Amino acid sequence: MPVKMIFNKGKVPVEVYTDDIDSSAIDQLNKISQLPFIHHHIAVMPDVHTGIGATVGSVIPTIGAIIPAAVGVDIGCGMNAIRLSLDATQLPDNLHRIRNAIEAAVPVGFEQHDADPVKHSTIISLDTRLERILEKHPSIQRKKNVAFRPWVRQLGTLGGGNHFIEICLDESDQVWIMLHSGSRNIGNVMGTYFTELAKKDMGALLGTIPDKDLAYLTEGTKHFDDYMEAVSWAQDYAMINRREMLNLILKAIKPVLPPFETNIEAVNCHHNYVSTEEHYNNTIYVTRKGAISAYRGQLGIIPGSMGAKSYIVKGLGNENSFCSCSHGAGRRMSRSAAKRKFNINDVENQTQGVECRKDSGIIDEIPQAYKDIDQVMANQSDLVEIVHTLKQIICVKG
Repeated sequence: MPVKMIFNKGKVPVEVYTDDIDSSAIDQLNKISQLPFIHHHIAVMPDVHTGIGATVGSVIPTIGAIIPAAVGVDIGCGMNAIRLSLDATQLPDNLHRIRNAIEAAVPVGFEQHDADPVKHSTIISLDTRLERILEKHPSIQRKKNVAFRPWVRQLGTLGGGNHFIEICLDESDQVWIMLHSGSRNIGNVMGTYFTELAKKDMGALLGTIPDKDLAYLTEGTKHFDDYMEAVSWAQDYAMINRREMLNLILKAIKPVLPPFETNIEAVNCHHNYVSTEEHYNNTIYVTRKGAISAYRGQLGIIPGSMGAKSYIVKGLGNENSFCSCSHGAGRRMSRSAAKRKFNINDVENQTQGVECRKDSGIIDEIPQAYKDIDQVMANQSDLVEIVHTLKQIICVKG
């Protein structure tokens, strides 16, 4: 479907691919649209909801500046999916064994590996680049013991919140592995540090923008270049983290499954990141805050909630959305609201048929806390086409 709502409260229009949007998200978007360096318009995906710093589901095109808070603190957060050469008939009746194998192999929540989990060459490459960043910004090193290199042992770990690992079946009952994670603690430290640095750099100018969380770094300044270097590192770290997790999962499930191949279909995409792109006859920075790239023919992943369908999609290259689409279903209510409204019985009822945790620790991730993924997909039929429809049968959360 085409754009459903347009707001004209700032320098550029805000074009929204849904009419299911809360007032606080509208307020956030209108504030962003007032900034002088926003290019052409802001595109808002159908999974939109209020976020910390900036609106989740927004695509923010800028010229000459970047807003660190819009990129966020889970820099490079995104998705991996791969199809196996197995179908549903080859899975064991007891799916709990598979879930146990995954949970034993991949640390979740605040846990990390007891030893370096990846190849030494991968660590050296990341370490060399990180050292250059820390030399210029030693304050990062003093935050949360970055100096003690926990980032190394957090490679190949899931984290918590809405991060997950799933075993899914597609429309042909083929087996998929899908996972969602980001740049872990080190990405959080970097994102927080540069957001605060942007506020400090703006000084008296901070009072001239509609929200201090929209503090920005200007192209051509040292801190802008340093931020871009840090973001690039964190995005690469997040990509490697997902790759290593996938390797650990594949190794863990092999003993409990028939022999299988993995080189059939694979997708890896960020949905919290910034990139340099060409749009409307300009080279610009595109910040996707809870959105994925959907250039024509490009594969992407749009997950639903832990009880709903997910989608492998192919981009249609819609320039009006800056070649973007949603990154998921999007929250319908906050985590605190979900905890107040639902209980363990609700979790059990809404996750029937899924081998997963069904305890108080995941009430805030209950399916009804999220928007209807089918409606989200209908609202972005101009942005992507569906290649595969997935339904999870196993879900691991932190």
